[in-house]
Amino acid sequence: MKVIFWFRRIWDRYGPARRIEILEGDTLPATLPARDLVLMRDDGEDWSVGMRCPCGCGDTIELMVLENAQPRWDVAVDEVDRPTLHPSVWRNAGCQSHFWIRRGRIHWCR
Repeated sequence: MKVIFWFRRIWDRYGPARRIEILEGDTLPATLPARDLVLMRDDGEDWSVGMRCPCGCGDTIELMVLENAQPRWDVAVDEVDRPTLHPSVWRNAGCQSHFWIRRGRIHWCR
């Protein structure tokens, strides 16, 4: 298992950057892309960002980006659709992954 996790870290660092896809609506689709993130937008207002957990466990992660939501994340998208999220994502249950997303790359916390 450690070998698989090591390979994922190398792939996240040197493989293609993750992109963000913007969809209309306020709930995540039933099926998420394998690597990319999904930004849900309803009437011009961003609601949430969804993704599969990058550790490989397959869990769905939904991060709220609404102005008054608690907890809340900020999402920025550059000119080539690479997302940056702030603050870090730290899963308290399941795999307990902790990582940052910067310019479409996963940066694992130790």
